[in-house]
Amino acid sequence: MISSSRCHSDFPKNQIPNGASLLGIVLSSDKTNISVMSGNRMAHPLLLSLANIDADVRSKGSLHAHILLALLPVASFIHKTTRVCSLLSDRLVHESLDFVLKPLKVAAAVGIMMSDPIGNLRYCFTPLVAYTADTPEQCLLAGVSPKASPVSTATYKEFGDVDSHPPRTATKTLDEIERACAEANPSNFEEFLKVCRRLFLNGVHMPFWRNWALCDPSIFFPPEVLHMFHRLFWDHDLQWCIFVVGPEELDYRYSLIQMPVGYRSFAEGVSKLKQVTGRDHRAVQRYIIGAIAGAVPMKFLAAVVALLDFRYLAQMPRFDDNTLRRVEVALRTFHTNKAAIITAGGRQGSRGPLDHWEVPKLELLQHVMRSIHASGAIMQWTADVTEHAHVTEIKHPAHCGNNQDYYAQIARHLDRSDRCFQFDIATRLASVEQGGSGEEDEDPEDEHEPDSEVLRVLHYYSPTATVINYFEITKEVASGIIPNTLLPHRIFASPTTAFRLANKP
Repeated sequence: MISSSRCHSDFPKNQIPNGASLLGIVLSSDKTNISVMSGNRMAHPLLLSLANIDADVRSKGSLHAHILLALLPVASFIHKTTRVCSLLSDRLVHESLDFVLKPLKVAAAVGIMMSDPIGNLRYCFTPLVAYTADTPEQCLLAGVSPKASPVSTATYKEFGDVDSHPPRTATKTLDEIERACAEANPSNFEEFLKVCRRLFLNGVHMPFWRNWALCDPSIFFPPEVLHMFHRLFWDHDLQWCIFVVGPEELDYRYSLIQMPVGYRSFAEGVSKLKQVTGRDHRAVQRYIIGAIAGAVPMKFLAAVVALLDFRYLAQMPRFDDNTLRRVEVALRTFHTNKAAIITAGGRQGSRGPLDHWEVPKLELLQHVMRSIHASGAIMQWTADVTEHAHVTEIKHPAHCGNNQDYYAQIARHLDRSDRCFQFDIATRLASVEQGGSGEEDEDPEDEHEPDSEVLRVLHYYSPTATVINYFEITKEVASGIIPNTLLPHRIFASPTTAFRLANKP
């Protein structure tokens, strides 16, 4: 049975002393737009977590299992050639990561003594277990071109192959970088880029992971559910269906579907949706099979069904041999029927129909099984949690500032919030220890009174969703406090249950 995260079984145990502990590092980075600030400011946060934390805890954003480690620079270069500016930007990211993560590299190489929660000293090593990022950033961090896979040796013409390609190990990438440096000087940007283009490299000659012990991009880049599954559906599966069924017909079919309570409806269709989120991607997926059934060839439908089965099965929290076999069969079923998509005209480009499968995320699906065997269920590495952490760690602190030196203000806000939280924890523990002998003298009527200190401590680790008190609203409506209330009232309550009727059933 494969379930939660663990340190990779691929780590060479003979390099770790007996009795030492592995403290698995989980990183995440993604450029985010600080929309609450003027000037369309951008931030590139680097988040840190531990693989040793239970996956159920780490996947809950309200528990703050991810902390902001650094804000990577978002620079604009003035070189006249665009590809050279991209090269300089990529190198700057790796240089920044190399500087920030240096203490973790030292700990991974020689170990470090750390105190566990009960005060015992442990000899710890810090390998990089997972780095959560979308596909373009994975290529940036792996040091490869966007036309190559960041985790395998496949290139753009091999992205649609049925069988998976060998993993792109750190040794292989470093050997190709050394070969490129031998043919051209890395300081001669344009000549070096010509050599790198032939070797499917992005021009970064000193990747941050080169001197990190037990670190391999083919291992620490797990499949990322939000971008690799749901965004892949939106960018490709849905577009195939729109081209084959027709945008008007597909929108009409979606408008007729009776959505269950709690699910999003698409009264205007889906072909013209703008600024959609991951939640919208999931909502459209739920009804795509019923919307296209009868309007597409059977093999086309079988290919779309197989991809959906693969996505849903791969998101399971636990796997056994039977489940893993079903995941593999679903992906092979897609490859068996995928030719029907091209035959029906589903693959369209800016210049007309396409007859190839140069889709990077499609190739990454081949490595889901290997990642599950290496580091557990892939659902624990989804970017949903880290995207939420961008709100709590970046956007909220930025909103509390005055739009001046916002990098420093974000760091100061987070530092002060953490100090206040640690102070509240310490004072709470001290008050419990000192007041333990006087608990018997307390008034029984005050037994259930909320403790303001507990509430203040729990506020930091609490969900951000607003809880509506329908009982209080019912009293206000019935007493006439709220003026111009529509009759008859759509909200009422019994002593134990509150009811609120929607305007549109």
